[in-house]
Amino acid sequence: MKVILLQDIYKQGVAGEVVEVADGYARNFLLPRSMALRATKSAIKSQQHLSNQVAVRRAAYDDKLNEVARLIHDTELFFERRAATNGKLFGSVTNQEITEELDKVKGIDLNRRRLATQNIRELGRHNVAVRLGSEMTPILHITIVREGELVEFLAERERQKLAAEQAAAGVTAPAEEAAPAAEAQE
Repeated sequence: MKVILLQDIYKQGVAGEVVEVADGYARNFLLPRSMALRATKSAIKSQQHLSNQVAVRRAAYDDKLNEVARLIHDTELFFERRAATNGKLFGSVTNQEITEELDKVKGIDLNRRRLATQNIRELGRHNVAVRLGSEMTPILHITIVREGELVEFLAERERQKLAAEQAAAGVTAPAEEAAPAAEAQE
């Protein structure tokens, strides 16, 4: 029997498709539970209208996914953890912790299963891909530092960023540092 699926049905098809199923399966399971309709001529016409609506909703959904991907791409998240001298963590940074931190930083609630990584167990910088199923795969930059060193790490990073900006602008040294160097030469 040909039916039009009203819901996604495992191993049968997705909502809006016209599929051929066993007569008993259609009569005893799909039709009584309003999971499908008989594929009559009028039902097929309405199915075409339904599939047009589905296409519009799917396009809107894809646009939302692409917007979320643009928002979270290249986001940096920082974690402080206890670690051994060789850089191995006592424990790990889990996908759940990463998604919670992303929610705090960007306000985007993401399912932890969308992260394409296992738990992170080492100090350093890690790039984590996010599987959104959109045209773009955003990357999160996860930086894990030793417990108690986050403030120093961020300050050093700002100093390096400032030095790089000054080097790009052609400034060799700030005026404060140039004065003691001139006095040392006299």
